[in-house]
Amino acid sequence: MTVVGVVTQPDKPVGRKQALTPSPVKALALEHGIPVIQPVALKRPAAIAALARFTPDVGIVAAYGRILPPDVLAIPRHGHLNVHASLLPRWRGAWPIGAAILAGDAETGVSIMLLDEGMDTGAVLSKRAVSIQPDDTTESLERTLAGLGAGLLVDTLPGHLSASIPPLAQDEPLATYCRPVRKADGVIDWTQPAEQIERQVRAMHPWPGAFTTWQGKQLRLLKARAVGEDKNEGTKPSHVLAYDKGAAVTTGAGLLVIDELQLEGKSPVPARTFVNGYRDFAGSRLV
Repeated sequence: MTVVGVVTQPDKPVGRKQALTPSPVKALALEHGIPVIQPVALKRPAAIAALARFTPDVGIVAAYGRILPPDVLAIPRHGHLNVHASLLPRWRGAWPIGAAILAGDAETGVSIMLLDEGMDTGAVLSKRAVSIQPDDTTESLERTLAGLGAGLLVDTLPGHLSASIPPLAQDEPLATYCRPVRKADGVIDWTQPAEQIERQVRAMHPWPGAFTTWQGKQLRLLKARAVGEDKNEGTKPSHVLAYDKGAAVTTGAGLLVIDELQLEGKSPVPARTFVNGYRDFAGSRLV
């Protein structure tokens, strides 16, 4: 099987100097001498014509971030297969990995589906599940699912091209959706239970991060864990307590123990180091 061409997003400015930087997909394709196109909009006739010149038998889509228009969907004779990072029909949309962690799902996985004009609504060819580990973040689970999805795609393609794998329609009543994550989603609401905030910390890593405010500066929680005990029952949420040489915060239910955090303008540090450096942290309140 031969890769005849790659379609990826236009180069984007990166870093303080805002230097135009190609996507990793483009860099790898060029390294192997594979033609690359980067259309600003797939609906434009020039973009459709450029895609058609590849004359592909099948298209493979992974994390492209755009819904393909009908004229593009019609180009490959075997359609487009999408590698989607969830067990469809659960978590259709742009942020399935973080959504699964935030919801407290016990498992997630990858689905290979036929693209249609809807938002992840096409028939599914194959699925592969994986358990979500207690310390999984969006970043770590993304790595796991990337490998899982690549393997499943390789296993599924031959059966799809030979028509030996029947596409199965998704069960619409079971469908759930997730929207793209926003910066505001990282703001911690301390009236929520500690378990929910712990999931937020993991789901929002690496971006936008789960954060609160301390002494007028943003404070990011990088690692945290919920504990059921709350010896300060009756204390309002968001109060910082000394805990095992580190710190914990009262919440709507239970304590959130902080293991690693980062104050605005500073480097990430273990909670014990932070408490030693900021003696007034324990006993303060986060907002």
